[in-house]
Amino acid sequence: MGIQNISLNASLVLTGLSAGLFYAWSVSVIPGLQKIEDLAYLNALQSINREILNPAFFVVFFGALVALVCATFFTYPVSTKGFWFLLVATLAYLIGTVGVTGLGNVPLNNELDALKLKELSTQKINEFRQYYESHWNQLHTIRMLFSVLSFLMALLALNTQFKN
Repeated sequence: MGIQNISLNASLVLTGLSAGLFYAWSVSVIPGLQKIEDLAYLNALQSINREILNPAFFVVFFGALVALVCATFFTYPVSTKGFWFLLVATLAYLIGTVGVTGLGNVPLNNELDALKLKELSTQKINEFRQYYESHWNQLHTIRMLFSVLSFLMALLALNTQFKN
């Protein structure tokens, strides 16, 4: 198994894990959190946002991008069609997943983390939740869709190997 196959398989595994994480969050965590009161919601998100910053998450989240870049590079001389699928997968993941997370979700998480919830009035807690939840969930939907798109494009690239 050559470097092209290894990088393609790694990109499939890591991109699939990333897409699965974001999809599972969309269909389980978000609906569950929508049912709890404002202070509990903000406390839960503060805790989750702190805990997700761990090596296992970073390996999947950033490893998918590294593997996609490598797979794209090493596939170019082997399969033109596979290269284009991987280029789309890489750009979708870079812009739609990593970019949206870094420029959208992370700044919102930082705003939430800076809040001293025990010092806020019920009205301020409600206002911040409305602001945070609506923006964060919209951005999350975008990154989830782009991570799924990236995974599907990588699968198509793999499929082209069997047709060459």
